[in-house]
Amino acid sequence: MLSDLDLYQFDLNGYVILRGALGLDEVAELERQLDAIPPINPNKWFGHVHRENLPEERGVSLQQIYEAGPAFEKLIDHPAYFEHLKAFIGNQDDFDSHHGPIYIDECFGLIRGPGGFIGMHSGGFKRTKRTQFRYHNHEFHCGQVNVFIPLTDIGPGDGATLVVPGSHKSNLPYPRKNPQSTPSDQIDKPTSPEPTVEVHLKRGDVLMFVDAIRHGGAKRTNPGLRKVVIYRFGPSWGNSRHGYLPSKALLERLTPQQRKIVQPQTYRLPPSLTPDELMAGLKMTAPEGFR
Repeated sequence: MLSDLDLYQFDLNGYVILRGALGLDEVAELERQLDAIPPINPNKWFGHVHRENLPEERGVSLQQIYEAGPAFEKLIDHPAYFEHLKAFIGNQDDFDSHHGPIYIDECFGLIRGPGGFIGMHSGGFKRTKRTQFRYHNHEFHCGQVNVFIPLTDIGPGDGATLVVPGSHKSNLPYPRKNPQSTPSDQIDKPTSPEPTVEVHLKRGDVLMFVDAIRHGGAKRTNPGLRKVVIYRFGPSWGNSRHGYLPSKALLERLTPQQRKIVQPQTYRLPPSLTPDELMAGLKMTAPEGFR
């Protein structure tokens, strides 16, 4: 349940941890379905799951992971955090929610081995409209809220998520970085002089944070794999950052609420233009089955 303490911590720190939010059986099934995806080369597809073309140290990112099985479909509107999302994104009773309560901008499984990391990035001082944090008129207005679900325990040496508490509200960059470093150094290096907190999580925990917070991933030094699932949510008027579309088969399986979250927008066509003609005019880099 959403508590006043959750709201306070999210406003103060930019993140909140929901301990034991998911059952261990749910996490085990998520891991099983993730492991069932065979190796995919970068920028290739397995069904409707797409592997991003990322630098090796960032690991294997499998986009459109809600296409990978029923366990991932449940994460679209999981009751453990759904009310949190609606509160953090806000605008539930006005124009901003015209198409539905929220929207999944992006969802992916991420597998990272020893040596992998992601450098510190984002932060309030360089927020974008998509990732903004705002609180106005007794309501949050967040452009993107991340739901981070570990499928393996993440402790010291496991490549934990790094956050700078409160940085979602910062207007200035951290002033004590190496003066000889370049902006790309700050993004590409796995360590940072900033006052970071390493977030340790157990299987079943859920980390929620606004994307405006300064964050990254520590270098993994332990053997084995770090497996996580990340769903990014925003207001229903948003659109996919990468241009993905949900498959027709997925939309047919989902509940009405889930369909609104996955594809909030519908389109009105004049009688002279059929849906097939519209789709024929779109340039799509996706496999068959999206129509």
